[in-house]
Amino acid sequence: MEITWLEGTDLERFPEFLTALAIGLLIGLERERHPVAKAGLRTFALVALFGALAAFLSEHAGTPWPLVAGMILVGAMMIAAYVNDDGAESGTTTVIAMLVCYGLAAMVWYGYAQPAVMLAIITVLLLYFKAELQGISQRLDRRDLISVLQFAVLMFIVWPILPDAEYGPYDVLNPREIWAIVILIAGVSLAGYIALRLVGTRYGAPLLGFFGGLASSTATTLVYSRHGGSHHAMRNLAVIVIVIANLVLLLRLTVLASVIAPSLLDSLLPVLATGFLFGLLSLAYLYKHVGGLGEPPMPDIKNPTELRTALTFGAVYAVILLVAAWLLDIAGSAGLYAISLISGLTDTDAITLSTLRLFTDSRIAPETAVTSITLAILANNAFKLGLVRVAGGSSLFWRCAIGIGAMSAGLVIALLLL
Repeated sequence: MEITWLEGTDLERFPEFLTALAIGLLIGLERERHPVAKAGLRTFALVALFGALAAFLSEHAGTPWPLVAGMILVGAMMIAAYVNDDGAESGTTTVIAMLVCYGLAAMVWYGYAQPAVMLAIITVLLLYFKAELQGISQRLDRRDLISVLQFAVLMFIVWPILPDAEYGPYDVLNPREIWAIVILIAGVSLAGYIALRLVGTRYGAPLLGFFGGLASSTATTLVYSRHGGSHHAMRNLAVIVIVIANLVLLLRLTVLASVIAPSLLDSLLPVLATGFLFGLLSLAYLYKHVGGLGEPPMPDIKNPTELRTALTFGAVYAVILLVAAWLLDIAGSAGLYAISLISGLTDTDAITLSTLRLFTDSRIAPETAVTSITLAILANNAFKLGLVRVAGGSSLFWRCAIGIGAMSAGLVIALLLL
């Protein structure tokens, strides 16, 4: 909120100094908790005021040198304070935090108060959660770090060099758009994959099923079907994890739709929400009747950012997009429904994203898109139940059928009524 009563006076820019001071106090309050730090509440507050003052002088002098000299001076003074005290611990973090505080104060003066405050809060979070962040880095192994680097290669090296043009029949093959979809799927899957690695088995079936479903509901279903079928004591836990993983699939598709085709959510969300509600009610029933769950094993889920995996998904998506456009042209919506049922058997991502792409290109109506996505989910549910029957046996199959069947029934009812 602007302070209009100061306009036209010498104090017109005084709120910027106050905001800079608040940022310094916020960061300094966190640093004050560390006795080995050479800077605390007062020092950070004064540095923030100094940053705003240096920005003020630079603006009025018409040269950036007062601001630059101030930053160099702050850094040099902090380094000197640590060098002269041989008994102090390394103060690299505090020095960097001081420079960040100085820079944020300068941002406030130049009219970027809101992002400066947001960055100050993020800075405090990074400083405060030191132990938790160290724990995360220690729990990630070499394979996990490679996954993050591979995702960076997919996003920042491969994607920018791809051409942004339409190729092939029906002009539906755009290399950059196809790779953007690959990045989206890899990013969502990587989030679940890393979370699964960090959480492990410490928090039991609910989180294991959630993150397993986020990474790959099919892989999670297969792994726990094998465990539930070969170990009688694992059967109850396997049922819960499998049902949760398949419920998360609906959340995953909702996220994809909100990114690719947000205008479709008004038609799609009621159907997915009804299926999720039915599945959730069945999950509550299963929780009540299955008894003890035991100790869950870790599912072995493939790294979703491997170049081979990304290329395979990109190729599958491009083929399904092309075939869907062709069938839509020669057979109308019936052709799209056919490819939804076929491709949805093994994977819902590719056909869902293809359908969303056709919708955003105004090739299909909202009801056609919703029906196509729902048919793909139903086909995928049928495939996974078959997977459970083959890998886990009839007893596990009938228990999982309660949850997955209820979810499917909710989807069908919502599709017919809504």
